[in-house]
Amino acid sequence: MRAVVQRVSKASVDVAGRCVSAIEAGLLVLIGVGRTDTEEDARYLADKIVHLRIFPDENDKLNRSVMDTGGAILAVSQFTLWGDCRKGRRPSFVEAAPPEMARRLYEAFVQAVRDLGVPVATGIFQETMAVHLTNDGPVTLMLDSRKAF
Repeated sequence: MRAVVQRVSKASVDVAGRCVSAIEAGLLVLIGVGRTDTEEDARYLADKIVHLRIFPDENDKLNRSVMDTGGAILAVSQFTLWGDCRKGRRPSFVEAAPPEMARRLYEAFVQAVRDLGVPVATGIFQETMAVHLTNDGPVTLMLDSRKAF
């Protein structure tokens, strides 16, 4: 699984012009599921993201996690994270998981975050969404359950 994690002061998701989810301070997490991903990948990323020390402490050092700050996570399914742009000008998505599998593992990620005690808001799977965010920092990280960046 792949994730783009952005520290935000607020974030929301609109579908068909209507706000379906919103958070205040926390993390916007775009989640992409690959063909070979498993529930282990979902649990790994959930644990890693919840415990990432990317919020400032009293000395302005990045020593606090979203769990430490009492923040929330807005998780948005994003199959395009598996877009391969190495050949030609049109991305290939052959490594992205099929929709049924992607939905199951996206939901496993969301549940794993909840199980760790962090509030989670979500987008709507397979819908066209408008994602609004106010970056905080900005702090943006890319994670992959199978390799380091």
